[in-house]
Amino acid sequence: MEELYPATPVRADGMLDVGDGHRIYCQDAGNPDGKPVVVLHGGPGSGIAPVARRHFDPAAYRIILFDQRGSGRSTPSAGDPDPDLARNTLWHLVSDLELLRERLRIERWQLFGGSWGSTLALAYAQTHPTRVSELVLRGVFTVRRRELDWLYRGGAANLFPAEWDAFLAPLDERQREDPLEGYSELLHSADRAMRERAAIAWSVWEGATVALLPQTSFVDQYSNPSFALNFARLAVHYFRHGAWLEEGQLIRDAGRLAGIPGVLVQGRYDAVCPPITAYQLHRAWPDSTLRLTEGAGHAVSDPGILAALREATDGFR
Repeated sequence: MEELYPATPVRADGMLDVGDGHRIYCQDAGNPDGKPVVVLHGGPGSGIAPVARRHFDPAAYRIILFDQRGSGRSTPSAGDPDPDLARNTLWHLVSDLELLRERLRIERWQLFGGSWGSTLALAYAQTHPTRVSELVLRGVFTVRRRELDWLYRGGAANLFPAEWDAFLAPLDERQREDPLEGYSELLHSADRAMRERAAIAWSVWEGATVALLPQTSFVDQYSNPSFALNFARLAVHYFRHGAWLEEGQLIRDAGRLAGIPGVLVQGRYDAVCPPITAYQLHRAWPDSTLRLTEGAGHAVSDPGILAALREATDGFR
């Protein structure tokens, strides 16, 4: 953890009404006159992590964080008894991000995101390229069918067979034919116990695969019922719709990032978001640098990841 900056307190926070009945929780930290950066959390559905503020020199950066729709302290929560997720899509999040930039009167900002956060960063940057100064992305994920099939239709099961069996356990034979659809049914069941069992099984699968070496802390975090239901519902909602992207769109449209420098930090042994995606994005985006980190998986705490991220943020400050 020595690669992180000291804990940076929140300087200001509040709720932003983004329409459609949604209000997102936002934080502002660091130097109010510093270089603006916005942190895009993963999941979707994981919410703000306080440690994320520590990737940046607080004397040089103005650090913005927010809970995406349905996540963390934003309202309504995807974990509510009967959530309406129709107005919670990737393109709603892109619009929310642009509204937040306008509200904060920021001309251009750096985007910093890992896993699902990299998806949102790419979608926003390709939609609003003139508003982006740089991108720092970790564990690149573009929601292509091959990426979803790897994690949720048996690819990663070759590396984690016992954990895959536990992931499939709540599903009946019919539902196992398409786990995303099967989990969607269970997570919106009228039976609370069934909802919670499914949410924990879904979330623990990610907790079990995220780090290069097993870490009980991840499994413990993801198995918390209040976290798991919110996390699982949003992830299934987004992934069964392909995040409302055309197949391969974010790599196909990487040319829209021309002139925007970026750093892609990728664990060599990332079992959640395998390196092929970061490599293909890098090839399609000449202004990017690929930092393939040996001895690391998907977790931000895996060896070498924090150091590579700090090198990137220090380099852009």
